Amino acid sequence: MDGNYLGIGDGRGRVVLAMSGGVDSAVSAVELVEAGYDVVGLTMKNYCYGEVDAPERSCCSLEAIDDARAVCGRLGVRHLVVSTEEIFGREVYDDFLSEYRAGRTPNPCVRCNSIVRFDTLARYARRLGAERVATGHYARVFRAADGRLYLARSRARAKDQSYFLSGVHGEALERVIFPLGEREKPEVRAAARRAGLEVAEKPESQEVCFIPGGSLHDFLAGKVAMRPGAIETTGGEVVGCHEGLAAYTVGQRRGTGVAAGERVYVVALDLARNVLVVGDEEALRARELCCRLAWFDARYAGDGRSPRAQIRSRSAAADLEGVRIEGDTARVTFVEPQRALAPGQTVAFYDGDVVVGSGVIDGAA
Repeated sequence: MDGNYLGIGDGRGRVVLAMSGGVDSAVSAVELVEAGYDVVGLTMKNYCYGEVDAPERSCCSLEAIDDARAVCGRLGVRHLVVSTEEIFGREVYDDFLSEYRAGRTPNPCVRCNSIVRFDTLARYARRLGAERVATGHYARVFRAADGRLYLARSRARAKDQSYFLSGVHGEALERVIFPLGEREKPEVRAAARRAGLEVAEKPESQEVCFIPGGSLHDFLAGKVAMRPGAIETTGGEVVGCHEGLAAYTVGQRRGTGVAAGERVYVVALDLARNVLVVGDEEALRARELCCRLAWFDARYAGDGRSPRAQIRSRSAAADLEGVRIEGDTARVTFVEPQRALAPGQTVAFYDGDVVVGSGVIDGAA
């Protein structure tokens, strides 16, 4: 796709920056202040802060809020803490539990970015008279030759977060700045040290923010019914008992309790029969998936101009034969079979580094 990447801008006007208390948003604040913007730091207080003891490194912990406030104080910028508990609880937390009850594996970070984070930033930008909004994500904004704006991968491939942001598109990108889009992580930490920020060496959290300690099993216990049932092979042989389908996800190997001469993986969760289906590596692979689209650039539908598709945050985008769209659903055909097409996970579509669509996987077709 022809076009160009947009940088930090001319530094004029006010920008509302999402402040998580981590080093990335802190250095984003430094970059924006040095560029000349009037920065307002905005920390969102999600459901987990009000209802559970969040991990210290969570973006919703008291420590994180204090760290964000300290960074803003050092830089001399205004800092606000706003409650997003209601919308986060309804659209992210409740949806997360609902998906697990339905035998799916949701991606709450994608949903939070699409529904909560950027909408909240835009709303407060209007209230505060800000022309721009910003986050510390590793991503970029791309302006195509026809003037349309798209999300794109960051220069730092190892840190790229465009997959988690793939639902953000169109008008939502018109005022967005990603100050770290051209930066590598070591550069960011070095910038934090130069600025004298205490969060320079703060470790990153890879956990879902509302799951204390990162133990999904412990979190789901008591919230999602765990009804034991049979474990069957793809051929119908009963080989064990499971502790509740919500404890498993497609592609999982460890924790099934099945003793076999070869590696055994979770292939499917049969809710109707309360059966966990297991099989070998080959049984995990499929060339087609069905998904519910959040959005999709119609120019890439059908055959002939197929994008690539990424089905997990840490996997590479794979070549497609085509995308067939019917309403808000799509059938996606890969050139090569893909492993573990887990229902509930995000599929992000790319033209090179540019995001051209996003959806939620319903399963292998």
